[in-house]
Amino acid sequence: MKMLFSVLLWAAALPACAALNVFACTTEWGALATELGGDKAKGYTATSGLQDPHRIEARPSLIARARNADLVVCTGAELEVGWLPLVQTQSGNARIQAGQPGYFEASSAVRLRDRPARLDRSLGDVHPAGNPHLHLDPHNVAAVAAALSERMAALDAGEAAYYRQRGKSFLERWSTATMRWEQQAAPLKGMALVVHHQDLSYLLDWLGLREVGALEPKPGLPPSTAHLAELLDRLKRTPARAVVHSAYSDPRPGDWLAQRAGVPSVVLPYTVGGTERAKDLFGLYDDTLARLLKVAG
Repeated sequence: MKMLFSVLLWAAALPACAALNVFACTTEWGALATELGGDKAKGYTATSGLQDPHRIEARPSLIARARNADLVVCTGAELEVGWLPLVQTQSGNARIQAGQPGYFEASSAVRLRDRPARLDRSLGDVHPAGNPHLHLDPHNVAAVAAALSERMAALDAGEAAYYRQRGKSFLERWSTATMRWEQQAAPLKGMALVVHHQDLSYLLDWLGLREVGALEPKPGLPPSTAHLAELLDRLKRTPARAVVHSAYSDPRPGDWLAQRAGVPSVVLPYTVGGTERAKDLFGLYDDTLARLLKVAG
Protein backbone atom coordinates (compact mmCIF):
# COMPACT_ATOMS: atom_id res chain seq x y z
CA MET A 1 0.00 0.00 0.00
CA LYS A 2 2.84 2.36 0.87
CA MET A 3 4.52 1.68 -2.50
CA LEU A 4 1.23 2.22 -4.37
CA PHE A 5 0.71 5.55 -2.62
CA SER A 6 4.28 6.59 -3.49
CA VAL A 7 3.75 5.65 -7.14
CA LEU A 8 0.58 7.71 -7.31
CA LEU A 9 2.33 10.73 -5.82
CA TRP A 10 5.26 10.30 -8.20
CA ALA A 11 2.99 9.96 -11.26
CA ALA A 12 1.09 13.09 -10.34
CA ALA A 13 4.37 15.03 -10.32
CA LEU A 14 5.46 13.87 -13.78
CA PRO A 15 5.01 16.70 -16.29
CA ALA A 16 2.53 16.05 -19.07
CA CYS A 17 4.11 14.79 -22.31
CA ALA A 18 7.52 14.41 -20.63
CA ALA A 19 9.66 11.45 -21.60
CA LEU A 20 10.38 8.99 -18.83
CA ASN A 21 14.06 9.46 -18.03
CA VAL A 22 15.56 6.02 -17.37
CA PHE A 23 19.00 5.50 -15.86
CA ALA A 24 20.16 1.90 -16.40
CA CYS A 25 23.12 0.53 -14.49
CA THR A 26 24.15 -2.02 -17.12
CA THR A 27 23.64 -2.47 -20.84
CA GLU A 28 21.26 -5.43 -20.61
CA TRP A 29 18.79 -3.39 -18.57
CA GLY A 30 19.35 -0.35 -20.74
CA ALA A 31 18.45 -2.48 -23.76
CA LEU A 32 15.37 -3.85 -22.01
CA ALA A 33 14.21 -0.37 -21.00
CA THR A 34 14.55 0.70 -24.65
CA GLU A 35 12.45 -2.29 -25.77
CA LEU A 36 9.72 -1.44 -23.27
CA GLY A 37 9.88 2.35 -23.34
CA GLY A 38 10.01 2.98 -27.08
CA ASP A 39 9.65 6.66 -27.88
CA LYS A 40 8.01 7.42 -24.52
CA ALA A 41 11.21 6.88 -22.57
CA LYS A 42 14.67 8.41 -22.81
CA GLY A 43 17.42 6.08 -21.66
CA TYR A 44 20.97 6.42 -20.39
CA THR A 45 23.23 3.49 -19.54
CA ALA A 46 25.93 3.99 -16.92
CA THR A 47 28.29 1.32 -18.22
CA SER A 48 29.44 -0.30 -21.44
CA GLY A 49 29.38 -3.93 -22.46
CA LEU A 50 33.15 -4.15 -21.94
CA GLN A 51 33.19 -2.94 -18.33
CA ASP A 52 33.40 -5.28 -15.37
CA PRO A 53 30.03 -4.76 -13.62
CA HIS A 54 31.67 -5.39 -10.24
CA ARG A 55 34.13 -2.50 -10.64
CA ILE A 56 32.32 0.69 -11.63
CA GLU A 57 33.23 4.12 -10.24
CA ALA A 58 30.70 6.69 -9.09
CA ARG A 59 31.90 9.29 -11.58
CA PRO A 60 30.54 12.88 -11.53
CA SER A 61 28.97 12.27 -14.94
CA LEU A 62 26.89 9.41 -13.50
CA ILE A 63 25.77 11.57 -10.58
CA ALA A 64 24.71 14.31 -13.01
CA ARG A 65 22.69 11.85 -15.08
CA ALA A 66 21.03 10.35 -12.00
CA ARG A 67 20.01 13.81 -10.84
CA ASN A 68 17.35 14.02 -13.55
CA ALA A 69 16.35 10.36 -13.68
CA ASP A 70 12.76 9.31 -13.14
CA LEU A 71 13.60 5.62 -12.97
CA VAL A 72 16.79 3.76 -12.11
CA VAL A 73 16.94 0.17 -13.39
CA CYS A 74 19.68 -1.99 -11.92
CA THR A 75 20.38 -5.63 -11.14
CA GLY A 76 20.39 -5.41 -7.36
CA ALA A 77 21.61 -8.32 -5.21
CA GLU A 78 24.51 -6.00 -4.28
CA LEU A 79 26.06 -6.08 -7.75
CA GLU A 80 26.14 -2.26 -7.74
CA VAL A 81 26.84 -1.86 -4.03
CA GLY A 82 30.28 -0.36 -4.67
CA TRP A 83 29.03 2.68 -6.61
CA LEU A 84 25.27 3.08 -6.93
CA PRO A 85 24.44 4.15 -3.34
CA LEU A 86 26.93 7.01 -3.66
CA VAL A 87 25.42 8.06 -7.00
CA GLN A 88 21.93 7.99 -5.48
CA THR A 89 22.97 10.00 -2.44
CA GLN A 90 25.03 12.58 -4.29
CA SER A 91 22.36 13.08 -6.95
CA GLY A 92 19.94 14.51 -4.40
CA ASN A 93 17.14 12.88 -6.39
CA ALA A 94 14.53 11.62 -3.93
CA ARG A 95 12.66 9.71 -6.65
CA ILE A 96 15.38 7.12 -7.23
CA GLN A 97 16.37 6.22 -3.70
CA ALA A 98 16.08 2.61 -2.50
CA GLY A 99 12.48 1.80 -1.59
CA GLN A 100 11.05 4.50 -3.85
CA PRO A 101 8.99 3.78 -7.00
CA GLY A 102 11.74 5.25 -9.16
CA TYR A 103 14.19 2.53 -8.12
CA PHE A 104 13.81 -0.90 -9.74
CA GLU A 105 15.94 -3.98 -9.12
CA ALA A 106 15.78 -6.77 -11.69
CA SER A 107 16.66 -9.29 -8.99
CA SER A 108 13.35 -8.55 -7.27
CA ALA A 109 11.50 -10.27 -10.14
CA VAL A 110 13.34 -13.61 -10.10
CA ARG A 111 14.66 -16.27 -7.77
CA LEU A 112 18.44 -16.05 -7.55
CA ARG A 113 20.68 -19.11 -7.54
CA ASP A 114 23.85 -19.77 -5.51
CA ARG A 115 22.76 -18.07 -2.32
CA PRO A 116 25.57 -18.81 0.17
CA ALA A 117 24.75 -20.91 3.23
CA ARG A 118 27.13 -18.75 5.26
CA LEU A 119 28.86 -15.42 4.76
CA ASP A 120 32.63 -15.62 5.07
CA ARG A 121 35.15 -13.38 3.30
CA SER A 122 37.48 -16.36 3.06
CA LEU A 123 35.09 -17.75 0.44
CA GLY A 124 35.87 -14.85 -1.91
CA ASP A 125 33.58 -12.18 -3.32
CA VAL A 126 30.27 -13.88 -2.64
CA HIS A 127 26.90 -12.14 -2.92
CA PRO A 128 24.70 -12.65 0.17
CA ALA A 129 21.45 -12.51 -1.83
CA GLY A 130 22.68 -14.93 -4.50
CA ASN A 131 24.31 -14.82 -7.92
CA PRO A 132 23.36 -11.47 -9.55
CA HIS A 133 24.21 -12.36 -13.17
CA LEU A 134 20.62 -13.36 -13.80
CA HIS A 135 20.18 -11.97 -17.31
CA LEU A 136 21.84 -14.96 -18.98
CA ASP A 137 18.73 -17.07 -18.59
CA PRO A 138 16.04 -15.82 -21.00
CA HIS A 139 13.28 -16.93 -18.63
CA ASN A 140 14.66 -14.48 -16.07
CA VAL A 141 14.68 -11.71 -18.68
CA ALA A 142 11.01 -12.41 -19.38
CA ALA A 143 10.13 -12.12 -15.69
CA VAL A 144 12.06 -8.86 -15.36
CA ALA A 145 10.44 -7.46 -18.51
CA ALA A 146 6.94 -8.15 -17.16
CA ALA A 147 7.73 -6.44 -13.85
CA LEU A 148 9.55 -3.50 -15.43
CA SER A 149 6.80 -2.75 -17.95
CA GLU A 150 4.33 -2.57 -15.07
CA ARG A 151 6.62 -0.25 -13.11
CA MET A 152 6.98 2.05 -16.12
CA ALA A 153 3.20 1.99 -16.62
CA ALA A 154 2.67 2.94 -12.98
CA LEU A 155 5.20 5.77 -13.06
CA ASP A 156 3.92 7.24 -16.32
CA ALA A 157 0.23 6.53 -15.83
CA GLY A 158 -0.86 8.62 -18.81
CA GLU A 159 1.03 6.24 -21.10
CA ALA A 160 0.33 3.03 -19.16
CA ALA A 161 -1.40 1.33 -22.07
CA TYR A 162 1.59 2.08 -24.29
CA TYR A 163 4.10 0.47 -21.91
CA ARG A 164 1.89 -2.57 -21.39
CA GLN A 165 1.50 -3.05 -25.12
CA ARG A 166 5.24 -2.72 -25.62
CA GLY A 167 5.76 -5.24 -22.84
CA LYS A 168 3.30 -7.69 -24.38
CA SER A 169 4.92 -7.37 -27.81
CA PHE A 170 8.40 -7.89 -26.39
CA LEU A 171 7.37 -10.95 -24.39
CA GLU A 172 5.74 -12.53 -27.43
CA ARG A 173 8.86 -12.02 -29.54
CA TRP A 174 11.07 -13.11 -26.65
CA SER A 175 9.09 -16.32 -26.10
CA THR A 176 9.40 -17.23 -29.78
CA ALA A 177 13.13 -16.52 -29.71
CA THR A 178 13.61 -18.52 -26.50
CA MET A 179 12.01 -21.60 -28.05
CA ARG A 180 14.27 -21.20 -31.09
CA TRP A 181 17.38 -20.83 -28.92
CA GLU A 182 16.52 -23.90 -26.87
CA GLN A 183 16.06 -25.97 -30.02
CA GLN A 184 19.34 -24.72 -31.47
CA ALA A 185 21.17 -25.40 -28.21
CA ALA A 186 20.28 -29.10 -28.02
CA PRO A 187 23.80 -30.19 -29.17
CA LEU A 188 25.34 -28.25 -26.28
CA LYS A 189 23.77 -30.26 -23.47
CA GLY A 190 26.40 -31.84 -21.26
CA MET A 191 29.34 -30.03 -22.87
CA ALA A 192 32.15 -29.49 -20.36
CA LEU A 193 33.62 -26.00 -19.98
CA VAL A 194 36.11 -24.11 -17.87
CA VAL A 195 34.80 -20.66 -16.90
CA HIS A 196 36.60 -17.57 -15.66
CA HIS A 197 34.10 -16.21 -13.12
CA GLN A 198 30.67 -17.28 -11.89
CA ASP A 199 29.03 -14.74 -14.22
CA LEU A 200 27.95 -17.46 -16.68
CA SER A 201 26.25 -19.76 -14.16
CA TYR A 202 22.70 -19.00 -15.27
CA LEU A 203 23.66 -19.59 -18.90
CA LEU A 204 25.29 -22.94 -18.12
CA ASP A 205 22.33 -24.05 -16.05
CA TRP A 206 19.80 -23.03 -18.73
CA LEU A 207 21.66 -24.85 -21.50
CA GLY A 208 22.64 -27.90 -19.46
CA LEU A 209 26.38 -27.20 -19.80
CA ARG A 210 28.87 -28.58 -17.27
CA GLU A 211 31.42 -26.48 -15.43
CA VAL A 212 34.53 -28.57 -14.77
CA GLY A 213 36.70 -25.76 -13.46
CA ALA A 214 37.03 -22.01 -12.88
CA LEU A 215 40.03 -19.79 -13.54
CA GLU A 216 39.35 -17.88 -10.36
CA PRO A 217 40.37 -19.93 -7.31
CA LYS A 218 37.57 -18.17 -5.43
CA PRO A 219 34.97 -15.72 -6.77
CA GLY A 220 36.57 -12.34 -7.39
CA LEU A 221 40.15 -13.51 -6.81
CA PRO A 222 42.45 -13.30 -9.87
CA PRO A 223 43.80 -16.56 -11.24
CA SER A 224 47.15 -17.52 -9.72
CA THR A 225 49.92 -19.46 -11.42
CA ALA A 226 49.58 -22.28 -8.91
CA HIS A 227 45.81 -22.51 -9.42
CA LEU A 228 46.14 -22.55 -13.21
CA ALA A 229 48.73 -25.32 -13.01
CA GLU A 230 46.46 -27.36 -10.76
CA LEU A 231 43.55 -26.75 -13.12
CA LEU A 232 45.62 -27.86 -16.12
CA ASP A 233 46.47 -31.09 -14.33
CA ARG A 234 42.80 -31.62 -13.49
CA LEU A 235 41.81 -31.22 -17.15
CA LYS A 236 44.01 -34.19 -18.03
CA ARG A 237 41.64 -36.32 -15.96
CA THR A 238 38.42 -34.39 -16.69
CA PRO A 239 38.76 -32.81 -20.14
CA ALA A 240 36.89 -29.68 -21.18
CA ARG A 241 35.75 -28.74 -24.67
CA ALA A 242 36.71 -25.08 -24.21
CA VAL A 243 37.72 -22.34 -21.83
CA VAL A 244 35.12 -19.55 -21.88
CA HIS A 245 35.21 -16.07 -20.46
CA SER A 246 33.17 -12.91 -20.71
CA ALA A 247 34.21 -10.08 -22.99
CA TYR A 248 35.12 -7.83 -20.05
CA SER A 249 37.44 -10.42 -18.45
CA ASP A 250 41.21 -10.50 -18.84
CA PRO A 251 41.73 -13.06 -21.64
CA ARG A 252 45.30 -14.01 -20.70
CA PRO A 253 44.64 -16.67 -18.03
CA GLY A 254 42.08 -18.41 -20.22
CA ASP A 255 44.31 -18.26 -23.28
CA TRP A 256 47.22 -19.71 -21.29
CA LEU A 257 45.17 -22.62 -20.03
CA ALA A 258 43.42 -23.28 -23.35
CA GLN A 259 46.70 -23.37 -25.27
CA ARG A 260 48.24 -25.91 -22.91
CA ALA A 261 45.08 -27.99 -22.66
CA GLY A 262 44.69 -28.05 -26.44
CA VAL A 263 41.17 -26.58 -26.45
CA PRO A 264 39.77 -23.30 -27.81
CA SER A 265 39.56 -20.14 -25.74
CA VAL A 266 36.13 -18.62 -26.38
CA VAL A 267 34.98 -15.09 -25.66
CA LEU A 268 31.27 -14.76 -24.87
CA PRO A 269 29.64 -11.32 -25.00
CA TYR A 270 28.11 -11.63 -21.50
CA THR A 271 25.94 -8.56 -22.09
CA VAL A 272 24.68 -6.21 -24.78
CA GLY A 273 27.67 -4.54 -26.40
CA GLY A 274 30.11 -7.25 -25.32
CA THR A 275 30.67 -8.18 -28.96
CA GLU A 276 29.86 -6.50 -32.25
CA ARG A 277 26.92 -8.81 -32.93
CA ALA A 278 25.40 -8.42 -29.47
CA LYS A 279 23.74 -5.12 -30.30
CA ASP A 280 20.56 -5.84 -28.33
CA LEU A 281 19.16 -8.58 -26.11
CA PHE A 282 18.26 -10.80 -29.05
CA GLY A 283 21.71 -10.37 -30.55
CA LEU A 284 23.28 -11.17 -27.18
CA TYR A 285 21.71 -14.62 -27.17
CA ASP A 286 22.16 -15.20 -30.89
CA ASP A 287 25.88 -14.51 -30.67
CA THR A 288 26.38 -16.44 -27.43
CA LEU A 289 24.79 -19.55 -28.90
CA ALA A 290 26.64 -19.21 -32.20
CA ARG A 291 29.99 -19.11 -30.38
CA LEU A 292 29.16 -22.13 -28.21
CA LEU A 293 27.77 -24.13 -31.13
CA LYS A 294 30.98 -23.51 -33.06
CA VAL A 295 32.85 -25.24 -30.21
CA ALA A 296 30.39 -28.14 -30.30
CA GLY A 297 31.11 -28.56 -33.99
